[in-house]
Amino acid sequence: MRLPRAEATEQLLDLCRTADEGTRQEIEDRIVEVNLQVALDVARRYRSRGVPLEDLEQVACLGLVKAARGFDPERATDFLSYAVPTIRGEVRRYFRDHGWVVRPPRPVQQAQSRITAVESDLCQELGRAPRPSEIAERLGVDLDLVVEALAANGCFAPTSLDASPAESEGSIGDRLGDEDAAFDSAEARVALRPLLAHLDRRERLMLEMRFFQGATQAEIGEVLGITQMQVSRLLSALLARLRDKLVEPGQTAG
Repeated sequence: MRLPRAEATEQLLDLCRTADEGTRQEIEDRIVEVNLQVALDVARRYRSRGVPLEDLEQVACLGLVKAARGFDPERATDFLSYAVPTIRGEVRRYFRDHGWVVRPPRPVQQAQSRITAVESDLCQELGRAPRPSEIAERLGVDLDLVVEALAANGCFAPTSLDASPAESEGSIGDRLGDEDAAFDSAEARVALRPLLAHLDRRERLMLEMRFFQGATQAEIGEVLGITQMQVSRLLSALLARLRDKLVEPGQTAG
């Protein structure tokens, strides 16, 4: 009769305590075989995130081997409380190195490496998965950084803007705001308003006809009773004066 996984693992660990080096390695290999499905289950939790499932399963199996080799039955009694975080850490490390579409800030990446390094040790010491606060205390870093690093582990592949949210019509991209053309001119209007207030009636009329009504210089000259050449010179001088005023001390250049 085949023993349940937990019971078979416990018996194999008992054998490891008294086995010599060569026999111990054979027993560890057997522990890996017994718990292989655990590694595959961990890998499947990270599927559809931009990395082939076959690659994740291989990495998870390597993590299981690492757990079997590094488990100390004198420090902890539950193998899975040590093995699962170890396997998960190997998968996360693989994502960190190969799976990022948009990489998080460097401090977060570095924190992830350090978290993975201490997570297994804390699992053995505590007999359970460590809390973020316990990881932060062990590493001597801010709790917020640990929380951010742990949260970033699930952001390996961004959601497509063409995807449709559940129970919703249209795509995510349809909900994003577009650029407002008025934004580009808002700052210019604010800067020019006090300058335009000091222009005389003819100057304001030339600017209004040229830039708001789209009138030609000939049409402006006809209204003002001057030649097209005079309109050209007056507009050039006026625009140069406005530009100079914009960059004077106390004004903001565009």
